[in-house]
Amino acid sequence: MARKILITPRTFRLVNAKLTELLEQLGYDLIFNPYGRLLTEDEMINLIGDIEGIIVGLDPLNEKVLKAAPKLKVISKYGVGVDNIDLAAATRQKIIVTNTPGTNSLAVAELTMGLILNVARHISCSDRKIREGSWGKYQGFELKGKNLGLIGTGQIGKEVASLAKGFGMKIICYDLKPDQEWARQVGASYMSLQDLLSQADVVSLHLPLCDGTYHLLSTKELSNMKPTAILVNTARGGVVDEEALYNALQEGKLAGAALDVYEQEPPVGSPLRSLDNVVLTSHMGAHTREAISAMGKLAVDNLLTGLAGKRPEFTVNNEIWA
Repeated sequence: MARKILITPRTFRLVNAKLTELLEQLGYDLIFNPYGRLLTEDEMINLIGDIEGIIVGLDPLNEKVLKAAPKLKVISKYGVGVDNIDLAAATRQKIIVTNTPGTNSLAVAELTMGLILNVARHISCSDRKIREGSWGKYQGFELKGKNLGLIGTGQIGKEVASLAKGFGMKIICYDLKPDQEWARQVGASYMSLQDLLSQADVVSLHLPLCDGTYHLLSTKELSNMKPTAILVNTARGGVVDEEALYNALQEGKLAGAALDVYEQEPPVGSPLRSLDNVVLTSHMGAHTREAISAMGKLAVDNLLTGLAGKRPEFTVNNEIWA
C-alpha cells in the first residue's frame, strides 16, 4: 500500500507540477486539498488519519488534529511562520516540523513596498472612487527622507530595508535580537519600540506571531505613532489589535493602514473594510510564481529528507533529535 502525503496549499499543484510528478514517481499517494480554501479542523481530522507526511499552508495542525494522525512523521510548512502548528504536540508525537525560510522573503518585501506606496498615495481609494463615478484629488506624501520603522529585521525586514533605501527612506528598527553589523552596513538604527513608533512615518511589521507578539500593537502603542503615519502588516494578523487600529484610524490618530494578514481570515465583518484609508489584500505576500516554486521545492526536499529518517536542514523543532 502506497504511503500517503497530504498537500493542502492550493497553489502547490498549479505551479509545482514537476514536484507532484516526482512524488508520484517515488511511489507516494498524494491527497490534495479538495475544497479550494483553508481546511477547517474537522476537515483536517477527516483527511489526516493515515497520512505519513504533510505539506501544509495555513491550515490548522493543533493538538486535536495531530492526535488524529498516528502515522504522521513529517510536517513540511509551505512558508515560514509555524503559528498554525502546535509544535509542542508535534514534538511529543515525534513528528518532524520544517519550514522554508528565505524562499518568499523578496515576494513579501515587494508587496510591502507596494502597500506602502498604495496607502501613501491613496491609489486604491482613487481607483475605487473612479469606478463609482467620482473624481477627486488625494494629497499623499513622498517616501524620500521619511523614516521607515521596521519591527522585526529577519530576512523579510532586511529585504524591505534594501528596497526602501532605493526610495531614499531612512531605516529605523526594533528587534529583540538586533543585527548591529547589518545595521552598520545599511545605515539603519536600532532603538526601543516606543522610540520607533514615535519617530516612524511608516511602520512595517515583520515578526512571527507568538505569545510575546500577540497584540504587540494595541491602543497604547498606536497612540505613540504620529497622526500622519501609516501602518503596514504583512506578518501575522494577531500582532495587531484590529479593534484598536480601527479606532485609531476613525479618530484620525493614524493616517492610514495596509493589511495583508488578519486576526480572522478572511476578515468577514471587519469594520476596517469600511475605511477609505485602509488597503486590504488577501494574505498574498508569498504568492508570486518565483516564491511558490521555491517554497514548493524546499518543502518537498524537507519532506523527503524527514520521511527518509534523516534530519532536514530547516527543522523547526530541533529538540526532537535530542
